[in-house]
Amino acid sequence: MSEHSADQPVTPLNVVGRSLERNDGLGHVTGRDIYTADRTFPGMLHLKLVRSPVHHARLRGIDLRESEKVPGYVAALTAGDVPHNLYTILGLIGVEPEEEWVLTPIGERVRFKGEGVAAIVAETEAAALEAVARARLDLEELPAVFDMDEALAPGAPVVTHWGNNTFMYEGHECRRVRFGDVEAGFASADHIIEGEYRASPIEHAPVETTGCIAVPDPNGRFTVYTNTQALYFSLDNTSIILQVPGNRLRFIGGMVGGGFGGKVDVIVEPLATLAAMKTGRPVRFVYSRAEEMQISSTRSPEIIRIKDGVMADGRIVARKVVGLMDCGAYSRQTPYAVTKFAANAAGPYNIANVWIDGYCVYTNRTPTSAMRGFGVTMGSFALEVQMDKIAERVGLDPWTIRLRNAYRNGDIKPHRKVVEDATLIETIQAAAKLVGVELAPELQAMTSAPRQAEPEGAVR
Repeated sequence: MSEHSADQPVTPLNVVGRSLERNDGLGHVTGRDIYTADRTFPGMLHLKLVRSPVHHARLRGIDLRESEKVPGYVAALTAGDVPHNLYTILGLIGVEPEEEWVLTPIGERVRFKGEGVAAIVAETEAAALEAVARARLDLEELPAVFDMDEALAPGAPVVTHWGNNTFMYEGHECRRVRFGDVEAGFASADHIIEGEYRASPIEHAPVETTGCIAVPDPNGRFTVYTNTQALYFSLDNTSIILQVPGNRLRFIGGMVGGGFGGKVDVIVEPLATLAAMKTGRPVRFVYSRAEEMQISSTRSPEIIRIKDGVMADGRIVARKVVGLMDCGAYSRQTPYAVTKFAANAAGPYNIANVWIDGYCVYTNRTPTSAMRGFGVTMGSFALEVQMDKIAERVGLDPWTIRLRNAYRNGDIKPHRKVVEDATLIETIQAAAKLVGVELAPELQAMTSAPRQAEPEGAVR
């Protein structure tokens, strides 16, 4: 139990250093917490999507006549029912263009297997699933691309509607960082060390699948019970997609049931709310486990290629990094992740010459999005493996190679941010002490204080 008394007020001055109970901890361990699947409302309907069975195709028609014959069928939604059908999740922070369909219109392309084409609302989940199974789609299947290098090659199937398979950053096909003269750095180096690092997509696999329930209120508002991780993000996107003022929407969060970055796709809430508007009844839209695994966003697959110019004493004088992040069929959060990657791709090291290109690449895979440190996690892994390779090549231990290159206060990062509050050197020293590694005296004497004029050959 907590040392903190229930009748003692919680203030910043009396909680530091104490163990406090989580406000949802007791409900978690007793099974009393209320999740989306636990809620029910009188007259509640169930929504399921008719999804594309192929990775890339032009939608030429939708036939729901057999679906309408299913006992319990209530209504269907198609692209024409969605007031603002084309959106992008990051439009709220000015990231354009709008590119993703809420429901794919006839004549347009589905771009990944499982993309939503029509929504069916029924009295029971079983009836909704049966009606979905009876729907017939007229699809003109198109060539698809699933590999990032292939997607960037001339003649590749085009996923986007603007004609190439990269997100555009201020007119460029990649997010660029240029600092110093990287080619001159390579020319002066004693060693050139290269590495390529790859990561596969990772599904978040939340215990509770993505879902929500939209409930019409007597006052004309709609209350949405949702397990989104981003409550206001989802509310604002729903407001835009449905073209209703935000004060007509009331979003209630609570238990997320596991998210790790994956519950930010903002698609279940607009569709459930639109169905509630059309039917005047509560509507539940919850992914099955199969949908969660196939449809919800994953962590991006990545390819990171690093080329380093290194002096004989281990100093890195040039670093070139090219990173590819597969956003799948639609960008979602990945353009932002690539920007974070570009800002961190040189690592916490003082390198005079840096070249970074970060690509957000479109393929016909399931769209990707956020997952714990996205844009930074894989890059950090790749860089630290690269540092170990450098140490091996020049004959130094991994501790020394990092300390000799660690940035200090006052250094300039490649994106021209002055380093402040650096503690990398002290952290490495503490880690070495913790595991019983005795560093050389000159390494133990190093600090993150700003660099002074140093004599030729001094340890940096």
